[in-house]
Amino acid sequence: MILLQDGLFHRSEVHIDIEDRGYQFGDGVYEVIRVYNGQFFGMAEHMERLERSAREIQLQLPYPTDLLQERLNDLINATKLKDGQVYLQVTRGVFERMHHFPVNPKSTLVAYTKETGRPLDKINQGISAITTEDIRWLRCDIKSLNLLGNVLCKQRAKEANCDEAILLRGNTVTEGSSTNVFIVKDRTLYTHPANNYILNGITRNVIIEIAKTQQLAVKEESFDKVALMSADEVMVTSTTMEITPVTTIDDLQIGSGSPGPITKQIQVKFDEKVEKLLTAAN
Repeated sequence: MILLQDGLFHRSEVHIDIEDRGYQFGDGVYEVIRVYNGQFFGMAEHMERLERSAREIQLQLPYPTDLLQERLNDLINATKLKDGQVYLQVTRGVFERMHHFPVNPKSTLVAYTKETGRPLDKINQGISAITTEDIRWLRCDIKSLNLLGNVLCKQRAKEANCDEAILLRGNTVTEGSSTNVFIVKDRTLYTHPANNYILNGITRNVIIEIAKTQQLAVKEESFDKVALMSADEVMVTSTTMEITPVTTIDDLQIGSGSPGPITKQIQVKFDEKVEKLLTAAN
């Protein structure tokens, strides 16, 4: 089942026009929203970011986000989604192919659900990563459909039998190919500031909030590869990966080589937030 502007349709009924600007230019924005026990996690924050991304590329959303939230609830009810995610994208719509914006464009909205469990093995045991050059454009704060740079970096990680690529702009660590990056040093968390070089992740902000409630210092400032490799702990965060420890980078052990105590402490508090949703319908 897929949501379009004018209702819910089965996948076989949905057709993408070859001149949709999302298909030809990546001219659009998107969100991935986690669902636990049929309940959205961080919906208001996702809608706020969607509005911001659309505003930054001068894209008019087809209707207000409060109505969009109602439609997305209809979608998960129709698909009976309990645990998984909703993918949502808005493009500038269908128009004769030209680089500049069309006059009076009509945006195209599509959303669908996907059942996915929590990646508990990786959350509990940690993952391996590589470092690679950040080859993306300079507006990474916009959650746009232009993800080829991210895709190429993720492919390099896969070819190295790793789960994530940690990106370096010069010698500065920015984020992962599909995650935000935190390091822990002397019980202080460091993460790149939310500027145009990274996407300000929803989970990233939850982690910062949790850390502050746990009296853990958080510094939103840039750090280099030396700090990354010498960190006591490293974790990557995202809607789908939640809070995942990184135990090796470039085949070198990070800290003790196991998920660290600060990471575990934050995971416990994150799990408490998830548990509220898991029990909400009971």
